[in-house]
Amino acid sequence: MFTGLVEGLGRIARITPQGPDAVLVVSPPWTLAEAVLGESVAVNGACLTVTSASGQGFSLDVSAESLLRTTLGRLRPGDSVNLERALKLGERLGGHLVTGHVDCVGSVARIQRVGGSVRITIAIPAEHLRHVVEKGSVAVDGISLTVNQVSATGFDLNIIPHTLAATTLQLVKEGDSVNIETDLIGKYVARLLNRDANPEPAKGTLSREDLARMGF
Repeated sequence: MFTGLVEGLGRIARITPQGPDAVLVVSPPWTLAEAVLGESVAVNGACLTVTSASGQGFSLDVSAESLLRTTLGRLRPGDSVNLERALKLGERLGGHLVTGHVDCVGSVARIQRVGGSVRITIAIPAEHLRHVVEKGSVAVDGISLTVNQVSATGFDLNIIPHTLAATTLQLVKEGDSVNIETDLIGKYVARLLNRDANPEPAKGTLSREDLARMGF
């Protein structure tokens, strides 16, 4: 579990294809002595597992599914990435609940300067846009952000100077792809409402005939 508060920018040191999968080697902004084998790290919002650590950085296995559902497959050596280690119990939840399970890839439709901030419009598929609400939370490349406004095709975000300087949003351009994770609670609520509106027959339910054969 993560919060969407980026700890720092890492750099892609190496990418090694492994059949349909890949191994990323990332140079983190913290010392490698802090790397823990088996720990979870969000890389541009995608939860990955540290498998080893060397002089260049730590290695992370990326499955074919993750390459398909995220922008990780488009990374190149030298690219900057947002990094966040998993939340510790007892720490402040400064962002929102982020799982690191990317829902979809969005496209940066517009970037506009508004005073000292930057307004970014992101387009995403309609089936995921229904989980985005005005003034709700969304994770963009692993960054916890507040939705300013929702349109028919996407949503607007207001990025303050601190967030811009501390994340990869300082590098983003119109047309770029970004990882999107919509609000966890909102997805569960939508799922429950949809299930209640379209109930499925309960599986494993015994009929009266079944009970009679069992002697009840």
